[in-house]
Amino acid sequence: MASPARFTFDLDLSQRVASAKPAPPPIPTVPEDLVAQLIAQAREEAYAEGLTAGERNATSMAAQTMAAAAATLATQTAEMTAALDDASALARREAVELAASIGRKLALHLLARYPTVELDALIAECMQNLGGVPHLVVRCHPSIADGIRDVATAHMQTSGFAGRLIVMGDPDQRLGDGRLEWVDGGLVRDIGAVSKDIDSKISAYLAARSGQAKPEESDH
Repeated sequence: MASPARFTFDLDLSQRVASAKPAPPPIPTVPEDLVAQLIAQAREEAYAEGLTAGERNATSMAAQTMAAAAATLATQTAEMTAALDDASALARREAVELAASIGRKLALHLLARYPTVELDALIAECMQNLGGVPHLVVRCHPSIADGIRDVATAHMQTSGFAGRLIVMGDPDQRLGDGRLEWVDGGLVRDIGAVSKDIDSKISAYLAARSGQAKPEESDH
């Protein structure tokens, strides 16, 4: 019977294992100029994005600033308009009151200088329409009674009035005022009443102007 052969380990296992492993692939490399180009491109894109975002932010801030300025301007304009309206109304009132005051002083001056003028015009107007009246009574301030009698007598000759003329000095009548009386009528010249009527018309005018200004303010 033959003896089994001995295993002598005469093989180099390290070489067999080494030869069984494949060689690792080479590591790819990127050229430096390509890397620099990519970095520059990334910087440009980041800069562009930042610039766009900054412009949007600046535009938004500018719009907000303009809106705030417009609101402030509108408020100030409304306040200025209201102030101008008030100043205009005050100037108008003062001008009207000044004109009325001057008118009153001028009227008093004219009455003192020509006290019979108003009654002269009133008598002339009445006598044109009193042809069939039996008598006419004229009441006036005692200081001008004689002058009024002369005036009325002169108008009788030109108007055709043939009735009886009575001129009475009445201390209750102010200088320039007078009363004409006949059978079925009469007329009164009252400077005080005329002055009150003028004041009433002035007040109504100013109130109307003030009422017109208020809707204009509300429209603003």
